[in-house]
Amino acid sequence: MKTADLYIRVSTDEQADKGYSQRDQEERLRRYCSQNNLTVGNVIYEDHSAKSFNRPEWKKLLIELKKKGSKTNVILFTKWDRFSRNAGDAYQMISILSKLGVDLQAVEQPLDLSIPENKMMLAIYLAAPEVENDRRALNVFYGMRRAVKEGRVMGKAPFGYANKITENGKKYIAIKEPEATKMKWAFNELAKGIYASNSIRTKINESLRKGVSRTSFHIAIRNPIYCGKVFVPKHKDEEACFVEGQHEPLISEELFDKVQEILDGKKRPRRPNTKITVQENFPLRGFLTCPNCGKTITASASKGRNNRYYYYHCNSTCGFRERAEIVNKVFEDGLMALEINAPVKKYLKKLLTENYKNFINDPLKEKKKISDEIDTLNNKLSFARNKFLSEIIDDDEYLEIKRECKDLISRLEEELNKSSIPQISNIDKLLEQALETLQNIGKHYQEGEIEVKRAIIGSIFPEKLEFDGKHYRTARINSIAHYIFQINNELDGVKKKRNDQNDHFSLNVERKGFEPSIQLPVYYLSRVAPSTTRTPLYLRLQK
Repeated sequence: MKTADLYIRVSTDEQADKGYSQRDQEERLRRYCSQNNLTVGNVIYEDHSAKSFNRPEWKKLLIELKKKGSKTNVILFTKWDRFSRNAGDAYQMISILSKLGVDLQAVEQPLDLSIPENKMMLAIYLAAPEVENDRRALNVFYGMRRAVKEGRVMGKAPFGYANKITENGKKYIAIKEPEATKMKWAFNELAKGIYASNSIRTKINESLRKGVSRTSFHIAIRNPIYCGKVFVPKHKDEEACFVEGQHEPLISEELFDKVQEILDGKKRPRRPNTKITVQENFPLRGFLTCPNCGKTITASASKGRNNRYYYYHCNSTCGFRERAEIVNKVFEDGLMALEINAPVKKYLKKLLTENYKNFINDPLKEKKKISDEIDTLNNKLSFARNKFLSEIIDDDEYLEIKRECKDLISRLEEELNKSSIPQISNIDKLLEQALETLQNIGKHYQEGEIEVKRAIIGSIFPEKLEFDGKHYRTARINSIAHYIFQINNELDGVKKKRNDQNDHFSLNVERKGFEPSIQLPVYYLSRVAPSTTRTPLYLRLQK
């Protein structure tokens, strides 16, 4: 008596869960076995698609059939579409089973494959479900493409959005908090070009229960969905394009474009990307370069017997290593030496106040001039109207004058309303606060949080610093800080000093000219004895 394995396949998880289709198939297959004197061997339940034979249970069955001890003579299923919905793969599998001595039979569509003519019917049985699958897939594709053209987001919602369904069953995406707020912040930070994208992602994940992965975040910041656009890919004769989405955007289109330019390297960041998450012990991390190899210095802590010891260091090949306390202390001492003396502070306040008044007054004068021109044109039009009523000029002359005056008045009114200049009532107080902050920048650095410290470092030193164990040096200092703090070596011989043991930044300023400088200027911040008097910061070139 032949042994038959029963192969029962369903196409959806829902059918597999309910089990109705599986039980019905098994009942019909067992009835067929009893009527044809077949012994039931294995019963295989499958819940995968028949588009290919990459199915878990079918793979197991095939392994069993290849064993020498296999007693299976035939595999039974209800219809040929339960076996396969891909004609090419089906013929290949039939050939494999034929070599193993195993027959195939569909109890509701029986075929004797030893008869050559029956292979034509087999082709029909196999091709019909494949055509049905292809047609269904094509209908789904065009339906989804039409939805995308209408501005709907298909598939899983991106980070910051959630998939929703209306009462009538229509799917859409809606803003999800707090992820949406985090993504807004991320785009604004990326637009500044200061921090690396992965550092921003790490900062986002700190306050979220379920964060975003590195890959998902890099895909998200390239996704135009966040600015309200939906991408429609190219298909046949239709070109790829963007359409307005039906969802609520998180950011403006201008901000999104700016971020893309920075990510593409079209816009140069204000300074090299640094980590946004830095320990309190390493405020200079990301701002320092190795004096030996020129690479960016990192930082870490070493665990001793009783305490943890913090170091700024290069890679193991280079070997440069300095205690974080020394590196931080030398920098703080240098900042504490920065000060603005009273005459400079007074002059700065006067200069900034005058510039502000000029900035406000010039547009106001221009607006006054435009208003006077409009009044002149209105008077001219009124004068022409009186002449027309007095029959001094005819209709054509009056209409020509009226048209010219109206056109000029319209253009001037448009120019008058084009922009408004905001005025700050407490400008003196704001300037005083700003200068007070500059005057005590060292104190603000010492007392500030890690973000404040790093902001101060980045604002004064636009390029990275180099610390050789005793001195700091950098190729350039912020030009505004350069003048405000009188960082100029030419002042060194003019100013009167009581103590030569002050901290100094060294700067070699070359004259402007057509010939390029051969050697870059170098600034030094040295660790020296503390000063007993508060004197302005002077510069001296140290070789």
